[in-house]
Amino acid sequence: MEKCQHSQHTKHLTDLLDQSALVQIKALQSGQISAPDLMAATLDRIEDRNPKINAIVALQDRGRLIEQAQIAKGPLAGLPIAIKDLADTKGIRTTYGSPIFADHIPKADSTMVAALKDAGAVIIGKTNTPEWGLGSHSYNPVYGVTRNPYNTSKSAGGSSGGAGAALASRMVALADGSDMMGSLRNPAGWNNIFGFRPSFGLVANSGPVDVFLGQLSTNGPMARHVEDLELLLKLQSYKDQTNPHSVGPYISKDKTTRQKIGWLSDWGGAYPMENGVLELCEAGLSVLSDLRHDIINLKPPFSAEALWDSWTTLRSWAVAEKSRALFENPTTHDLLKPAALWEIERGLKLSGAEIAKASAIRSDWFRHTATMKVDLLALPSAQLFPFDADLDWPKDIAGVKMDTYHRWMEVVVPASLTGLPALSVPVGFGPDSTPMGLQLIGHRGKDAEILALGRSYEAATNWIAMTPFE
Repeated sequence: MEKCQHSQHTKHLTDLLDQSALVQIKALQSGQISAPDLMAATLDRIEDRNPKINAIVALQDRGRLIEQAQIAKGPLAGLPIAIKDLADTKGIRTTYGSPIFADHIPKADSTMVAALKDAGAVIIGKTNTPEWGLGSHSYNPVYGVTRNPYNTSKSAGGSSGGAGAALASRMVALADGSDMMGSLRNPAGWNNIFGFRPSFGLVANSGPVDVFLGQLSTNGPMARHVEDLELLLKLQSYKDQTNPHSVGPYISKDKTTRQKIGWLSDWGGAYPMENGVLELCEAGLSVLSDLRHDIINLKPPFSAEALWDSWTTLRSWAVAEKSRALFENPTTHDLLKPAALWEIERGLKLSGAEIAKASAIRSDWFRHTATMKVDLLALPSAQLFPFDADLDWPKDIAGVKMDTYHRWMEVVVPASLTGLPALSVPVGFGPDSTPMGLQLIGHRGKDAEILALGRSYEAATNWIAMTPFE
């Protein structure tokens, strides 16, 4: 009898790992399961699945994690979570994917990590990321390559690729990420999950950084369910009194009204697309049409080349200013990846006139989006399906050569450039059993409306049931 009960308990825990974070938290809070048992089951699953995909790195000691789960208190009730390896975690190795920081152990948590701990989350380790978060393929010389759970010969995307793969593999139920150039959207699309880039300022980045010029990047949530995204977003979006841009906390909306969604497809041919990408995205839009939202085919509303010129200028300038000291130090210079060196060298050569021109283009695009007669814009989350994991980056799409290491992700720039909220939703599978996503891009501050739409889309689809491990 005892053996039978133990077997049933183990199966219950295993099944629970496949459920949402909200379901797991409810089970913890009601006493159906204990936090140490959930932690043990989570670590067992990581031991089984992570070697195949390399999503979770710097995994902490099992005994200590179970002890931490035992005493954890708060709304997350001891829920296990791994943090993207760009955010500092006290006492846990934080490398930023760089050999320069291969042995770096922060003495303090980032403000976001501290907020998660205060809510009762237990930090089990980190999720893998490309070096310095540059590029949408999660590989680095410290931890190696993160592979796609649906096809381990393919990329899991990036820079939040470890987070996306960990969620898809059901090793964690919540994951944080950050998004400068699609890093919450590309890996969400490629891992059949949801990823949300919030409006700039909703999740405020604390610290002694410039608060006017550096508005290209933001932290945000990833999850298998939209309600879980909102759960994490509420914790990430606390009102930060030290950051004047902070507009949190996030407040959800029960349901969405009828929305006008402008479908931009391949931006009039400006964005090369692999065969099958647009068709899957259009199928996803048909779901929204069935939900009585209006889908409108839009002509290109702005010059794609102007957006790209503005983006690459402002991005290189931001990267150069952030990494100048490492670039100028002979000891660390040669340990920077080629993409970082390229960005920094470009950024340091920019003139004030070039930066002003880029900012003027960004301002024109922001004004244009604010006056558009649609509620949302829709674009694919990526321009191609997951590529070979052993590549550094794809050199062409549909026969069109890519002229930079990140040109193949140009489709994410319209939202990133002006800090617009963007939700990546799953739309199905293409070649080699690899997933694809669709970006739903809203007006600044309309985060709750987009996520309410995402909840109704999720309820009308069943892509999340397609798990990579059976």
